[in-house]
Amino acid sequence: MTGLTLVAGAGGFIGGQLTRDLVEDGVAVRAVDCKPLDRWFFRSDGSQNLSLDLREIGACREATKGVEQVYNLAADMGGMGFIEYNKAVCMLSVLINTHLLIASRDNGVSRFFFASSACVYPDYLQRDADIPGLKESDTYPAMPEDGYGWEKLFSERMCRHFREDFGIATRIGRYHNVYGPFGTWDGGREKAPAAISRKVAMAVITGRHDIEIWGDGEQTRSFMFIDDCLKGTKLLMASDFVDPLNIGSDEMVSINQLVDIVEGIAQIKLKRTYKLDAPKGVRGRNSDNTLIRKVFDWAPSISLKAGMEKTYRWIYDQVKARAEGRSYVAAYD
Repeated sequence: MTGLTLVAGAGGFIGGQLTRDLVEDGVAVRAVDCKPLDRWFFRSDGSQNLSLDLREIGACREATKGVEQVYNLAADMGGMGFIEYNKAVCMLSVLINTHLLIASRDNGVSRFFFASSACVYPDYLQRDADIPGLKESDTYPAMPEDGYGWEKLFSERMCRHFREDFGIATRIGRYHNVYGPFGTWDGGREKAPAAISRKVAMAVITGRHDIEIWGDGEQTRSFMFIDDCLKGTKLLMASDFVDPLNIGSDEMVSINQLVDIVEGIAQIKLKRTYKLDAPKGVRGRNSDNTLIRKVFDWAPSISLKAGMEKTYRWIYDQVKARAEGRSYVAAYD
């Protein structure tokens, strides 16, 4: 049993469900997000819930007071469309991690988890759709995703040096495309699994059997279901492993194949049109899970079909409720 644990970014998709899991595990949690409490995606009654802007050093000092360990999942981010058009905004998240590390050092925090991203990997390794998995050692020479990826890579280095210089046990998980229920599904910040689920749900509800796909649909990705993300995060936080570690599925699919899966769940076939000038990111991206298997004898394993079944059903319910003027989970970051 640990002492008080801070979850930063607890009003968001991953942070909200991590808070829920930790509370269920019997952990005392202080949950913090910059959004007002009534706009959190998922709020746990068993946690201490605070609305604080962690870009400010004073807020970070308040948030980390009396805390033993920190999970930093707070960032201003979204899907590829948001990342492509908001590079400076994404980079400003460096204030959150920097100020949280300073406050953690000053307030005696012993352990600190940073949620990094596969966007730290070099662009020059991701120009083909049929890409081998990205290994942790592939990071340098550096050429990460512009804006968001550079912020994540810089913050990884900051965590490393706070471990080396100040003795905070920092842990770094590189997330690969986390998806699932209780996440952003509309409004511009949603990622591909949620966006496609929303589009298919709207086609079912409206009877207009067509779908727009960004790019040619042949770009590839791997997608990790939220439950695998939470398990990998907690395993890494509790471990002695100090280097950045992939936390992602290695089940790579094209966007067209992802649409196939959701169409199969919804039992519908849609006419596809392709928006070739839309933001589409790198051509191919997948996780190499050799190292995480070696460290934990475990890797994310929930199949995309099983995870998308749950995700689509939840998003369909939200889309239908909105169309009928009923209460639904708001689609904000």
